[in-house]
Amino acid sequence: MEVSRIRVLRGPNLWSRNTAIEAIAACADNECSIDNMPDFEARLRARFPQIGLLLPEGHSGSVSLAHVLQACALALQAHAGCPVTFGRTSTTIEPGVFQVVVEYSEEEVGRLAMELAQALLESARLDLPFDLPQALARLRELDEDVRLGPSTGSIVTAATSRGIPFHRLTQGSMVQFG
Repeated sequence: MEVSRIRVLRGPNLWSRNTAIEAIAACADNECSIDNMPDFEARLRARFPQIGLLLPEGHSGSVSLAHVLQACALALQAHAGCPVTFGRTSTTIEPGVFQVVVEYSEEEVGRLAMELAQALLESARLDLPFDLPQALARLRELDEDVRLGPSTGSIVTAATSRGIPFHRLTQGSMVQFG
């Protein structure tokens, strides 16, 4: 699978009202269904047992590597302590090409989660080791470094609950409302 483009969607977008990362993933013919990849799911679950469902309930059909990328990126962030729940994978007009959308709480954490999800898939595909505790520690550490502090975070949460948009001006606690 080749991820050709990653876009950061800051704010409400076509997919969700939340911030998200959109990736374009091109799957080879044998990657359009993980049923064509012997023991792939078992190797993936051996490396990341907490991953959960690879395809949301209510959806039928085959599970592509792009669907697994979405599930991994979302689960990595969730297990690192980020409050994320939204992910979607959809086909495009080109066969074997998918749009993968994953919510993020902090942009840098979302980007790193997407990179780590790709590395996890590659390690499961090639049967190589993957250091899950170290990956989750990197995500947690980055999240703690870049997220807003408790007081500014509370102000931003109160503003967003009242429908007031905000924009983070710096890596620190400088935030613009309205």
